Amino acid sequence: MRAALKDLPPLILASASPRREELLRQLSLPFKVVPADVAEIHHEQMTGRELSQVNAYRKARTVAKRFPDALVLGADTLVYLEASLFGKPATLEAAYEMLERLQGRTHQVVTGLCLLHLRQHRQAVFAETTAVTFHPMDAVKIRRYLNRVNPLDKAGGYAIQEDGDLIVEKISGSYTNVVGLPMERLAAELQAWPRT
Repeated sequence: MRAALKDLPPLILASASPRREELLRQLSLPFKVVPADVAEIHHEQMTGRELSQVNAYRKARTVAKRFPDALVLGADTLVYLEASLFGKPATLEAAYEMLERLQGRTHQVVTGLCLLHLRQHRQAVFAETTAVTFHPMDAVKIRRYLNRVNPLDKAGGYAIQEDGDLIVEKISGSYTNVVGLPMERLAAELQAWPRT
């Protein structure tokens, strides 16, 4: 894999997420982190898949304007159940309400990604979706989980890699996608990225 990913332009992760940074390190590629200072948009007329891709593009473009010769990776993860989107909760009570709605049900986690090289006018925008089923949980179990993790910087108010076994019954699809970066798809997209 490492040999197949050489000759890429300098890589920048346009995210402040320590989880994404940790996952990206698995590719053994040099990269730097430059968080995108851009507000995520939420629009009722767009699906979670569409929104995550738009937000990923906006993050990548904001950073690419400052580093036009770099290959910039933007990402945005959303949780949705039927037509309801769950972003990052603003309060612990909002996180509780999210988990209460998700308990005992299967929801979707979608991560939109954008690879953007401004100087070469090249981009790839794509998304990966994983189905996550929660255990049935009462108020005590939800509060116990929220006492163990900080839900405020996590879409849907939870992190599968932090005591996820307390709330997650099963997943169908990419585990790393639920963490915030679908590594299998990202590695394939980087391999396919045109070399100059």
